[in-house]
Amino acid sequence: MIIMEGAKEAFACEMSVEPNADLQLEIGYLLLIDVVGYSKLLVNEQVELLQELNQIVRSTPSFRNAEATGKLIRLPTGDGMALVFFRSPEEPAQCALEIHAALKSHPHLQLRMGVHSGPVNQISDVNDRSNVAGTGINVAQRVMDCGDAGHILLSKHVADDLAQYRHWQPYLHDLGEWEVKHGLRLSLVNLYKEGLGNPAIPEKLKRGQRWKKGGTPVRPVRPLRWLKFALVAALLLAALALTSTFLISFRRASSTAETSFGLPAMVPVSAKSIAVLPFENLSDEKENAYFADGVQDEILTGLSRVADLKVISRTSVIQYKTGAKRNLREIGAALGVAHVLEGTVQRAGSRVRVNAQLIDARTDSQVWAERYDRDVADVFAIESELAGKIVAQLQAKISPSEKAAIEQKPTADLAAYDLYVRAKTLIATAVYNTPLQEGLSEAVRMLNQAIERDPAFALAYYQLAHAHDLIYFGGLDHTPARLAMADAAIQSLTRLLPNSGEAHLALAKHLYWGYHDYDHARKELSLAQKSLPNDPWAFVLAGYIDRRQGRWAESTKNLERAAELDPQNPHVLQQISSSYNFLHRYADQVRALDRAIAVTPKEAVLRVSRAEVELDWHADTRPLLSSIEAMLAEDSREGNNIAQEWLRVSLCQRDFDGALRALAALPIAGCYQDVIPFPRAWCEGVVAQMRGDKAAAYAAFTSTRAEAAKLVAEHPDYPEGLCVLGMADAALGHKDDAIREGRRAVELLPVTKDSIVGALLVEKLALIYAWTGEKDLAFEQLAIAARIPGYLSYGELRLHPYWDPLRGDPRFEKIVASLAPK
Repeated sequence: MIIMEGAKEAFACEMSVEPNADLQLEIGYLLLIDVVGYSKLLVNEQVELLQELNQIVRSTPSFRNAEATGKLIRLPTGDGMALVFFRSPEEPAQCALEIHAALKSHPHLQLRMGVHSGPVNQISDVNDRSNVAGTGINVAQRVMDCGDAGHILLSKHVADDLAQYRHWQPYLHDLGEWEVKHGLRLSLVNLYKEGLGNPAIPEKLKRGQRWKKGGTPVRPVRPLRWLKFALVAALLLAALALTSTFLISFRRASSTAETSFGLPAMVPVSAKSIAVLPFENLSDEKENAYFADGVQDEILTGLSRVADLKVISRTSVIQYKTGAKRNLREIGAALGVAHVLEGTVQRAGSRVRVNAQLIDARTDSQVWAERYDRDVADVFAIESELAGKIVAQLQAKISPSEKAAIEQKPTADLAAYDLYVRAKTLIATAVYNTPLQEGLSEAVRMLNQAIERDPAFALAYYQLAHAHDLIYFGGLDHTPARLAMADAAIQSLTRLLPNSGEAHLALAKHLYWGYHDYDHARKELSLAQKSLPNDPWAFVLAGYIDRRQGRWAESTKNLERAAELDPQNPHVLQQISSSYNFLHRYADQVRALDRAIAVTPKEAVLRVSRAEVELDWHADTRPLLSSIEAMLAEDSREGNNIAQEWLRVSLCQRDFDGALRALAALPIAGCYQDVIPFPRAWCEGVVAQMRGDKAAAYAAFTSTRAEAAKLVAEHPDYPEGLCVLGMADAALGHKDDAIREGRRAVELLPVTKDSIVGALLVEKLALIYAWTGEKDLAFEQLAIAARIPGYLSYGELRLHPYWDPLRGDPRFEKIVASLAPK
């Protein structure tokens, strides 16, 4: 199971804390539905119509799934209803499309719908029934009110979230910014696709006052190529990377000549290795928890500057929050370190007490303990002293520059430092507690306040640049002005800390996210690694750039180094899994997935991924089929999460009934592979073709072609769209068109530009040639695809019906044998 690189890149190594349990507001994804012409109906007609609407809505997969998980509130609104989802911005949009599709059988029922995401507060009304309040539902009402019959209108806020998912982008049509009721300005987006939604400009907007002209499809910075997300997922990962609920899916290397990342027990643990565990807050005031976190973070940051030490990232230690008794021997083994530091912080007025003890995790014995009772203004000196004593105790070499960096106070202003710690935490948890833009904007506000208090606070500028780049990268404010804000923060950081690791790392992220300037970013990362030898970010980002440019060995080395420093970060591990999957290093992939499953044993996608290895590696469908059947028996709702794997194994087994069941569970968004946006009709056509229903297959492939043709008409140089168009034309027998489109896709995005999607396009071109009778050309492309890293596997070639036109040819059997397990 491969997860998009760019999605998870942005926060692979971010710090995080758990969401505030006392927070009343949460993010709701709202769908408001209104019956057009309702007030003109007789009372009995109104009742009948609402009953009919209720049945339609309740029958949609999105409604049923959300209701089954308890993550849905439904409210009557007199002439319609409101649905509040809580898991994803896709839920209300997908539900709206499902409702609109069902209305084709109910032409007398005219609806308009509005979608928005924003803060809501779950409350009980006078009858003790669930209700919601908050600005989110008010804005959703304004959005819906702008539409006519058939319209599905979105606030630009939620449209920007959806635009991070490639498969939604073709259906989002910007209407611009408008002034509506009470002077409120709304940026609106029209959601429609072939046969669903209403493409016309709403009559109210024609008559209304446009505040700002739109006119182009909602397209943020090009997603960095894997399954989904950009900033939405990036922020989600920032928080989820520090909990056990996120999908961990990483792959390992098998060669003894390579890093033995997946086998920590076989790796000698350096005596000069340490994990700084979260310090316990003993203060009476809960807000001092930030202060305790800051103490731990500063000690960890100081130690991480010493190249002769191995220091575990905060992302991997945050899960060991104080509370239940910690088994330090087990923690040390899990993190791959010889020593752990734990302690307590108690702040009372102007005094602070810090207790710390260094433990040898191999023997669970105390090495030394220190207690400091000082003025709170001396807290940074305490942290520096502790870091220095640990370096001496571990007999690590320390350079004068490293010693100076440890002793340097981040700021002399404790209030500014408090703002900094809070902002740093808010960046990581914005997806939980506030709308993304509001969370990041609040972090920017706090950092600017910190800088106002201390204009020489260099690390505040580092976080400020980070926040601005994320806002830009995620399309929340994709403007030159936002890039300029990040650039200004980096310039201030460079002025205060010239040639520092933070300055180089900030610039590298800025060049990568803001400009896709990989070569320049690589140079800055090389410099950053010298000053920040234990910062996983420098290695993760280098791994991404290497992989994008086809430097697989270097990419693997950098990602493995990041995982050594951050061994419990699910995202870093998952990114390694992606690389190993493409490299066909299956033996270590199995060991890695077993380790991941041990952390989250109930994660369905992990279990499916583990079983799917056997299909790719040994062409054995039995483990995957057994795993899917077991999960469906445990919870039938899991079918939606594993539908694509279910469909794949059914096709490989030529199991028509299984394919139909999987197709029924497939999301309406489609069956895209990586970022190639195959619509749902494509999979319907493949299944129909498998069962020999030529008429149904032709109709489905024709529908696929229509969707792809519209997409390419809007975006002529969209290689993934051209690939879908070429595949559809090949399936329909349009030989010349199919070959031209497939070739054009490969020309636009060759392997030299994108080693992952480029390889997938080569594989699809081979299929196009095979399906149109050009076997010689098919084998030429297939041989290329088999020689380079990519999705193509032994099991895929052996079993999938896609490749049936080439079976029996000795050239095909030779290529299959080249991928067979050795």
